[in-house]
Amino acid sequence: MIKFGTGGWRAVIGEDFICDNVRKVAAGILQLMREQNKTDKPVIIGYDRRFLSENAAIWVTEVLTAGGITVWLPQRSVPTPLVMHTVKDKELHFGIEITASHNPANYNGIKLIVEEGRDAPLETTARLEELIEKAEPDFLPFEKAIENGLVEHPKNPFNKFLDDIIALLDMNALRERGLRVLFDSMHGSGTYPLLVIFYTARCTIDTMNINKDAYFGGLMPAPSKKSLSALRDSVLKGGYDLGIAMDGDGDRLGIIDKNGRYIDANEILCMLYYYLVKYKGWKGPVVRNLATTHMLDRIAESFGERCYEVPVGFKYISSKLDEVDAVLGGESSGGLTVKGHIHGKDSVYAASLFAEMVSVIGKSPSELMDELEEKYGHFEMVEDNLRFDPSYKPVIQNILMVEKKLPEFSKKVARVNYEDGCKVYFEDDSFVICRFSGTEPLLRIFAEADNAETASKYISEFKTFLKI
Repeated sequence: MIKFGTGGWRAVIGEDFICDNVRKVAAGILQLMREQNKTDKPVIIGYDRRFLSENAAIWVTEVLTAGGITVWLPQRSVPTPLVMHTVKDKELHFGIEITASHNPANYNGIKLIVEEGRDAPLETTARLEELIEKAEPDFLPFEKAIENGLVEHPKNPFNKFLDDIIALLDMNALRERGLRVLFDSMHGSGTYPLLVIFYTARCTIDTMNINKDAYFGGLMPAPSKKSLSALRDSVLKGGYDLGIAMDGDGDRLGIIDKNGRYIDANEILCMLYYYLVKYKGWKGPVVRNLATTHMLDRIAESFGERCYEVPVGFKYISSKLDEVDAVLGGESSGGLTVKGHIHGKDSVYAASLFAEMVSVIGKSPSELMDELEEKYGHFEMVEDNLRFDPSYKPVIQNILMVEKKLPEFSKKVARVNYEDGCKVYFEDDSFVICRFSGTEPLLRIFAEADNAETASKYISEFKTFLKI
């Protein structure tokens, strides 16, 4: 069965991600549009630079146009946040991005965007899965669809997206500071918009890995500490102020500071929230998911604000952000959104805002993190991704979610949350969470404490308990 997880449908190329299945997904989306009486507006279809992404965009186009739907199809790869922005800006009903985001190179997938540029909610994807199962796709050959006027190629789909981001930034601060930046696009689709913004800000920006490479240079297309080792070395060698990296579809961010320190997603979130509230004078709470640092809670509390916790899946973050009028929302996997922009992750804006922060404050990210740790304490997060025999998944599910058994932890448990997996909160504000991935066949365990040794111990206790 074709299933939509936290980041859409993702599947291994050649096994499940094949033309027939892509067309079935498209047919399901077409039927969903008809059920909801939302066939009156075009659908924008974007695609990243993965293997088969452009082909899959054409396959989806052929199915939708066979149903009489007009498709806006950019003639180059575009990041997911651009599709979200276009849906919001043009008041479309739907947008589609062909991407597997940060998954390994042998994956591809489809992400569905709905009104206001939001990730499709659970009830929408659940219904879509039902429609896909019954789908009998029809398709109109691509050339015929063009002849019939059902395919439009936007002249420059980036214009409004770029203009709106630039309007949100302190461009004068960026121009005056004149940062030297090394950008690692990780062979992804976020290259063009980021370069335009930084050139407009008159920064010195050099690039690496901007060519199309379906294998992502043999690395995971995720801006992790391991995958950014070459960026770190180059930042140090070249004397850059910042190293910036994005994942394959431009919605996850990684930073290297001038000292070669990897700035992880949790630290990026904390720094940006602190900057927006303390330096820009914004007021409001912050939103994070269950597997994201509790330092955000302490920062929010210090400003008389609240940190809201939601399940994993960015749709929950964007929904809560609107509900409570939060300043910022994000997750430890590298995605964030800021009030006043789109309702989804956007590393183009996040990277630009981060550069603005460095320019305004006049401190390196390391220096700012030292300041935050002095005020709010030290937090270390450790993660382990575990593969297991699929037949063992129901056993794990039963132990954690039905019988609700826990390991004999070395620390006293304060409470347990079963909203999304099993999250154990300890009395000293540390935690460990064990949950199944929504994008890959993995069991993910995250733990945070005031030192890495304690966090790693929580994970070991869980692994021993579950016998994996």
